[in-house]
Amino acid sequence: MLFEVDSRKSLEEIGQGLMDAAARHKFGVLTVHDLQETMRKKGVEFGRAVRIFEVCNPHQAKKVLEANPAVSTALPCRISVYETEQGMRLSTILPSEMMKMFGGGMEETAREVEEVVKAMMREAA
Repeated sequence: MLFEVDSRKSLEEIGQGLMDAAARHKFGVLTVHDLQETMRKKGVEFGRAVRIFEVCNPHQAKKVLEANPAVSTALPCRISVYETEQGMRLSTILPSEMMKMFGGGMEETAREVEEVVKAMMREAA
């Protein structure tokens, strides 16, 4: 269900790597959530760096949304980057697994997106 890649790079290097990889693969990074910073602003100290990158290819999104608008609850794809004791880890929920919740007709698109997201993560790591 999850695809994970470990890295010894810094959070900033991985972040830039994801931005670059997304552009190469014709995906956009819609936003980056810095959970540590967000929690700090809410008065909650959290000691681990966690960033969530929301990525999307609008052409692929259109295909699955036309098949089932409820898929909008699972978009955009998210790549989480967080600290572990060994370094940084990139993690995502596999689109092929997530699309199973919505019925058939989207398997091919989900696999295409999944391969690109995996490639982006490997390139950034």
